[in-house]
Amino acid sequence: MLDFPRWKQLWLWSLALVLSLAALPSIFAVAGLSWPAALPAPRINLGLDLAGGSHILLEANPEQVRRQRLESMEEDVRARLRQADPQIRIGDISSKDGRVSFMVADPAQVDAAREQLQTLTSGAQLTGQRDWDLAVLDGNRIVLTPTKAGIDLAISQAMDTATEVVRKRIDALGTREPTIIRQGADRIVVQVPGLKDPAALKNLLGQTAKLEFKLVDGSAIPADVAQGIAPPGSEIVPCLDAGACGGVPALAVKRLGGIKGDQLANAQQSTDSQTNAAVVNITFDQQGGAKFAKLTTENVRKPFAIILDGKVLSAPVIEEPILGGTARISGSFTVETANQLAISLRSGALPVDLKVVEERSVGPDLGADSIEKGMIAFGVGTGLLVLFMMATYGRFGIYANSALVLNVLMILGVMAIMNTTLTLPGIAGFVLTIGAAVDANVLINERIREERARGRRVIQAVEMGYTEASRAIFDANITNVIAAVLMFLFGSGPVRGFAVVLMIGIVTSVFTAVTMTRLWVSGWLRRTRPNDIVL
Repeated sequence: MLDFPRWKQLWLWSLALVLSLAALPSIFAVAGLSWPAALPAPRINLGLDLAGGSHILLEANPEQVRRQRLESMEEDVRARLRQADPQIRIGDISSKDGRVSFMVADPAQVDAAREQLQTLTSGAQLTGQRDWDLAVLDGNRIVLTPTKAGIDLAISQAMDTATEVVRKRIDALGTREPTIIRQGADRIVVQVPGLKDPAALKNLLGQTAKLEFKLVDGSAIPADVAQGIAPPGSEIVPCLDAGACGGVPALAVKRLGGIKGDQLANAQQSTDSQTNAAVVNITFDQQGGAKFAKLTTENVRKPFAIILDGKVLSAPVIEEPILGGTARISGSFTVETANQLAISLRSGALPVDLKVVEERSVGPDLGADSIEKGMIAFGVGTGLLVLFMMATYGRFGIYANSALVLNVLMILGVMAIMNTTLTLPGIAGFVLTIGAAVDANVLINERIREERARGRRVIQAVEMGYTEASRAIFDANITNVIAAVLMFLFGSGPVRGFAVVLMIGIVTSVFTAVTMTRLWVSGWLRRTRPNDIVL
């Protein structure tokens, strides 16, 4: 029906007006005009190819994931057998040669120990394969060997976690719409629009931020430590600054136990009120706070090392139990490095070290040239469409042109509200959408012509034209939306940028070309009641 109730008219106009006004801040920015600070200012972000910025390719070392799995399994074996049955005594545990092996002191307890460890060798994904192969050698030696399926799954999970940590760190910098995607099995691509100097980004992403609190082995002989020899159950960790470790270059710390930084709830850069030095205040979560309180309560007057990325920052003596779940990390920090460390700790430690294997800065010159040419293409295309529609369909062509202008504003408004990123392929999708936006009006107007040629009256011809043509319009655009959704789901980078603009453009063009022009035509027919129309 061509009749629109008053409430429906108000709703349609309000929707079109709100979305159109949302485009104004972006239009002002392109024109070089200032937008009033008191008003909301949704903006369309420009991608790396338009705004310039930094491109970094990070690579992980899969071998590190394998070593971490062995260390974790060694600790899990000790904890599981200790909790399950105190009578199961083990010794000579080792994680060398890519497997975890240990001796069971009493051969009669081998079966019991093996039964307890079966649950640690869970299936990899849904394949039914095991993460670890468990075998008994020489009667009382149990060997756990990681399977290929388990290693591949661990590497994939580590890279997924690393990608999320990288995203959190970049978001903490206040940078909008970075592109962070995995590439292959062990690489991550990072593109940050608007960031001209990648040095700070490299420093932030290159820091693993693996924080550990471990007890210093008081039984270690300084001469042996200097030669890299640690007592059994301990390891040598170099000091970031010899002054922070009592003048020695390295310390022997307990290899297992301690507290890891993945139990932090918060980390903030601060300033020491006495020394005026930059420090980082950390707060543990409930579980980490309880562990920290237990560690400091049981080891009063003993030194413990604060280790960051495999280096000792400091080794203070526990003067009294620390029960509040808070601690302070001090070292040779500047305000900037302390803030970077706080961001890294808040975002979580990277599960694997990431090495920068490629970096480049993209200047904005190409983007400015692309925007300029895109605007020229948009202007020429729109101008030709306007002339064609007016010359071919008269008043109905004017309605189609008005819908085209409204469509442009609504596309920009929706993109601004959704805080989407416009890339070079996005500009192509934008121009393509505008070029095809009047297709619906052509179908409607030609159908009205056919109905008039069959002898129908004006109102009947217009109503039949919109009703019949709308079916074909909706069918055609639904298939386009499906294609755009598939490109968005399975594409990446430029393909997704194109798909986003295409989806928005399809929805807004149908709204403006069908619904809004129908509203305008019905209003004109009610006012003038024409006996004939020129098409």
